[in-house]
Amino acid sequence: MMSKLEAFILGIIQGLTEFLPISSTGHLYLGRHLFGLDEAGLFLDTMLHIGTLLAVLVIYKEELIQIVKNPFGKLSLLLVVGTIPAVIVGFFLSDLFESISKTGVTVGWEFLFTGFILWIADGVKKGAKKMDSISYGDALFIGSFQAAAIFPAVSRSGLTIAAGLFRKLDRETAAYFSFLLSIPAIAGGIVLQTGELFTGHIEAVSLGSLLVGTIASALFGYFAVVWMLNFLKRRSLKVFAVYVWVLGFSVIVLQLAGIF
Repeated sequence: MMSKLEAFILGIIQGLTEFLPISSTGHLYLGRHLFGLDEAGLFLDTMLHIGTLLAVLVIYKEELIQIVKNPFGKLSLLLVVGTIPAVIVGFFLSDLFESISKTGVTVGWEFLFTGFILWIADGVKKGAKKMDSISYGDALFIGSFQAAAIFPAVSRSGLTIAAGLFRKLDRETAAYFSFLLSIPAIAGGIVLQTGELFTGHIEAVSLGSLLVGTIASALFGYFAVVWMLNFLKRRSLKVFAVYVWVLGFSVIVLQLAGIF
């Protein structure tokens, strides 16, 4: 059975990597594998995602209040439009991508792809669009990139931030909208995972471990969002590109060697 320390570490991994552009699902896959917890499973993943959802709900509480008060306002519609591509891809292709992700054979290459997108996006001419200038076309474009993150080691935050930069959003706004768009994405994932819990095997994880992992995920997720918004004001995405390249090449080498 998973220990509280292992749950705490996995919670940290989920919280940080959900919002840093380096792929939370890919890192959780590696973390579970290293701990020998490949079957730690869906219930734990669901609770860890609930933790990161709580983090963004707290940070974006004012925006959410605005959405509740004006459900057909521009902000609400931007999130709807931005979420549509992921819903379509998830509905029609989720089984295919799930079968691919279970083997982990493409994880290294997905990290490399994430790094490539981050490197290219960081080199585009800086834009100046703020939240009030984002169009529905921008939201759809960014949402299309989010849909590609159905692959486990393709970073949702990385691709959506990159897409925002491609659409000439300023760097802080690109991250801001990316994290805001994560709310329906994470919530939708939790709903799907919860449904699967009733049709599959529920692994043995203690309540204490679940609570520790969820709290760690929420706290470090909150830290990651705040830190990333400030980081992008003055720093480059290329450091994350280099990191996932190193990680991706390492995974590929270990897999070829039969070690991983």
